[in-house]
Amino acid sequence: MENTIKVERAILSLTQDDLAKRIGVSRQTINSIEANRYVPSTVLALKLSEVFGKPVNDFFKLSEND
Repeated sequence: MENTIKVERAILSLTQDDLAKRIGVSRQTINSIEANRYVPSTVLALKLSEVFGKPVNDFFKLSEND
């Protein structure tokens, strides 16, 4: 899975810590998601969707390997 979380976060001028606090996770979790080391749960993806004001498919995409 690929994502544009870092870009979406930058658009809103949020640090990893800011975003983490908004959705109730650690900064390390945001870092792992951005680095494609962790695939978030549906609940987490929906919380990100609320923060970014966009559908989940706008910032998460399936890769050829998925």
